[in-house]
Amino acid sequence: MNTKQVGDASEAAVVAELIKRGYTVSIPFGDNDPYDLVVDSAEGLHRVQVKTGWIEDGCLRFKTGSKTTEDGATHVTDYSPEDVDAFAVRGRETAPLYWVPIEAAGRKNTYLRIDPARIEHPNITRAEEFAFDAALPET
Repeated sequence: MNTKQVGDASEAAVVAELIKRGYTVSIPFGDNDPYDLVVDSAEGLHRVQVKTGWIEDGCLRFKTGSKTTEDGATHVTDYSPEDVDAFAVRGRETAPLYWVPIEAAGRKNTYLRIDPARIEHPNITRAEEFAFDAALPET
């Protein structure tokens, strides 16, 4: 699959799981918005950017920006709280989906530790804290 197809598969998986859990999901028309979905919950509307992650060094890693090409020029978008409220992440090699509020995400990349850490450290972000079951807003 090309990167667009991989992204579409992640978006479809996230939408299906959110609907299964009772959320209303809206998809903006076109590809011009910084968010892929709008999720309606009891807490309000959430602008969500869907990302596909991969396993690296015992972590699920995903980029918190996007690259596009227009007229031969590459444009990089780094998301901010003005753009999105959360990232919904599907790992290529992992089954769970993750909900990461923008405030908990890194500037360029985010690493969610899947394997238990060998040492305790305050900068280790554990994946289970952001699994859908633990992190989704109330329906």
